[in-house]
Amino acid sequence: MNRMNPVINYIKKVNYGNLAVYFALLMISFQFLYPLLRMLSLTLMGEDDIINPVVNWIPQSWSFDNLRTALRVIDPATTMVNSTWFSSVLAISQTLVTATTGFALARYQFPLKNFWLAMIIVSFILPAPVMLIPRTMMAVDVQTAIGFQLIGTVWPQILMAIGGQGVYSAILILIFYNFTKMIPPALDEAASIDGAGPLQIFYHIILKLSISTLLVVFLFSFVWNWNETFITSTFLRDNIPLVPARLQAFASLFGQHAMPSGMMGAQADMISPEMQRINEAFRMAGTFISIIPLFILYMLVQKQFIKGIENTGLTGI
Repeated sequence: MNRMNPVINYIKKVNYGNLAVYFALLMISFQFLYPLLRMLSLTLMGEDDIINPVVNWIPQSWSFDNLRTALRVIDPATTMVNSTWFSSVLAISQTLVTATTGFALARYQFPLKNFWLAMIIVSFILPAPVMLIPRTMMAVDVQTAIGFQLIGTVWPQILMAIGGQGVYSAILILIFYNFTKMIPPALDEAASIDGAGPLQIFYHIILKLSISTLLVVFLFSFVWNWNETFITSTFLRDNIPLVPARLQAFASLFGQHAMPSGMMGAQADMISPEMQRINEAFRMAGTFISIIPLFILYMLVQKQFIKGIENTGLTGI
């Protein structure tokens, strides 16, 4: 009985509330980690392991053949560069515009301010296809009026970002709006007394105090624009090869690089379960390649990103 006393005392000291929280966090983490671990497992499997029903998670023979095939299909030398500069331009434009919009909504009073704030929220609630139809019609009308080709170029999405209509711009505006309201207005008043104008106040006070928030908004915008396919395929078409577009068309592109040369037409539709699993492994390898730039970007700025998330969290976002 004396030997059991330390165990009993330890059990009495255990905080079961904390255990419940840790268990819930582990379950939530598993929901996020499972797809990534599954993707990595299939990416590094050899063909024998892929078609072997006994091998499910840990490969018996590690292989990089899936990555080599996915690299040929995605053509990262072209698509990675295009996706990086395209997403960067949109993210920079979106960050600057949402920052100025959030600052104006938080600091100035003007007619129908609450109405426009409500419209910003409505623009987030409305489905993307509903908003895309009038935007496409406007782009077609503008290019007809000015005689300059817009559809099939990057300009429609750049103009949308500058106009505050980029991907999830409403969320980014609200982040800046609430963060700006955290900054004491007395700082603005002191700067105004010293002769600073609105732009000087915005630059020297708001922007310099919200570096971490700017970084968070830029990363959100970059990732969202990187992964966006519906709007991009409508305006940009296939004129600039991007990574998400290659992933979206992976099934058709795969036939040019990995399917047996004799499998054409109706034969291609009668693929065995083993071949389907091989195709899934190739797609997982392509997905893994596509997230590497985003992972590297996050690792470079993770401390500032977490700090910015904490700041925006204080505002109720």
